[in-house]
Amino acid sequence: MTGLPNDPGRRPSPRLDLALAPARTPTDLAAAAALFRDYAASLSVDLGYQGFEAEVAGLPGAYAPPDGALLLARDAAGTALGCVALRPLAPPEVCEMKRLYLAPAARGRGLGRRLVAAVLAEARRLGYREMRLDTLPDMAGAIALYARAGFRPIAPYYPTPVSGTLFLARTLDEPA
Repeated sequence: MTGLPNDPGRRPSPRLDLALAPARTPTDLAAAAALFRDYAASLSVDLGYQGFEAEVAGLPGAYAPPDGALLLARDAAGTALGCVALRPLAPPEVCEMKRLYLAPAARGRGLGRRLVAAVLAEARRLGYREMRLDTLPDMAGAIALYARAGFRPIAPYYPTPVSGTLFLARTLDEPA
């Protein structure tokens, strides 16, 4: 699942001064693991069916270079406030966006849009031609963000026990 918890009553806050960079060091991977766990705790479903705990324990796993990426957003003090990842799918020119998450303090400031733009750019740089993702129907803010970034509904690309899962994709031949 990929998404941002829905909070329709939230008002936009000033844009954060953030640095986006690949998670490479043990400290980076620990920060990503903490954000992944916060993300999972915020969901209305259990991610056990996706092997979530093994994924976190094995970071960077499928998100490792040269075919994957795991990006962190840190504030000026070095606090990790958001993340997003991509991993390869089959066929080889297709990748999947995973684990887009923003800490509550970072929401409403354009960080989600920046992370999506960054992961799309990284996918293009790696030579992918299409990006897919899945999200939950109750994540209205995330769904709107993905639509603005050019994602459109597609048929399910894997079986899921979570009723109502939305599957989205976009080509990577032009920027969002």
